[in-house]
Amino acid sequence: MGKILIIEDEEAIAELQKDYLELSGYEVNIEGDGVKGLGNALENEYDLIILDIMLPNMDGFTVCKEIRRVKEIPVIMVSAKKEDIDKIRGLGLGADDYITKPFSPSELVARVNAHLTRYQRLISNSIGNNEVIEIRGLKIDKTARRVYVDGNEKIFTTKEFDLLTFLASNPNHVYTKEELFRNIWDMETIGGIATVTVHIKKIREKIEVDTAKPQYIETIWGVGYRFKL
Repeated sequence: MGKILIIEDEEAIAELQKDYLELSGYEVNIEGDGVKGLGNALENEYDLIILDIMLPNMDGFTVCKEIRRVKEIPVIMVSAKKEDIDKIRGLGLGADDYITKPFSPSELVARVNAHLTRYQRLISNSIGNNEVIEIRGLKIDKTARRVYVDGNEKIFTTKEFDLLTFLASNPNHVYTKEELFRNIWDMETIGGIATVTVHIKKIREKIEVDTAKPQYIETIWGVGYRFKL
């Protein structure tokens, strides 16, 4: 079904996660150290990564940021921290989901299944579809899942790319944050509306010359966002 890397320093938790995932048909590897986990993630091919925040030698936030520089695969962050700021930070760095300990292993498997199903569907839909969106120096290659601004490539996470592409494919339509969340995150994910806000901010930082005066993604106060033609 897929290959998963668990980066978790609590051995009992990691082994429990591995057992449940293997029973569901996944191949699973474990790393208990941030630096070693990052090295493994970058050197080998995985379909999804389960990443704890509190790790020795390198925290999960840093690991997530470094993974996102080169890979788009789904990343699920796991933490005992319940503060919203940690959830928002993790999602802002490119994590696709955030689960707070304690949680049931069956819930983790369900989220893994959902993210992998969606990711594989996105990859499959891009094959043979050479659609490119070009607007005022912004180029979105939907087949290669790459974004360029004035000829310079910008690195996007999976959800950032999906959100930008959705808005650009439906220009001048005003979407509420709730509508965007339902369209891009088609499952229950911690973060909700805050997740949309964080991702819009990250996208603007990559494509806008002046984020205070965006030329692409416009905020419609009290309603939501729209992509301007």
